[in-house]
Amino acid sequence: MPRAKGIQIISTNRKAFHEYFILESFEAGLELSGSEIKSLRLKECSLEASFIRAENGQAYIYNMNIKPYEFNTQGGLEPSRTRRLLLHEKEINKLAAHTAIKGQTIVPLEVYLKNGWAKIKIGLAKGKKLYDKRESLKKKDLQREEGRNFKNFIKM
Repeated sequence: MPRAKGIQIISTNRKAFHEYFILESFEAGLELSGSEIKSLRLKECSLEASFIRAENGQAYIYNMNIKPYEFNTQGGLEPSRTRRLLLHEKEINKLAAHTAIKGQTIVPLEVYLKNGWAKIKIGLAKGKKLYDKRESLKKKDLQREEGRNFKNFIKM
């Protein structure tokens, strides 16, 4: 998928694509402090073990780790504090309704800077079973092998 101009990827959650079927994706803004955005620009962010909940008409991301900015002169913030996501009310209501269905959840997919603004791509997801995970790994291996064969065929 081609990237638009002005987008700088900070962090991706590759494990989410292995663990879940992504049904729909949304773009949300992140509510950050000044030192957090500076740290984000240095790519000091991890989506590992983070999750999203829609509650009380708001969406929040939990356990997203943003390393404290090295040159911060004010008091430091907790690296894995809860942060609010900036979404439209209609999108929040849609996410809340879908997560009420058993087996569906909201997962963070990637964090990026878009024209200087911190954005997060979130996905409405359904968990994969073990046999689904094996099937997706087989498909990925086949595609990789086909790519190698095609590359070798062109060289000849």
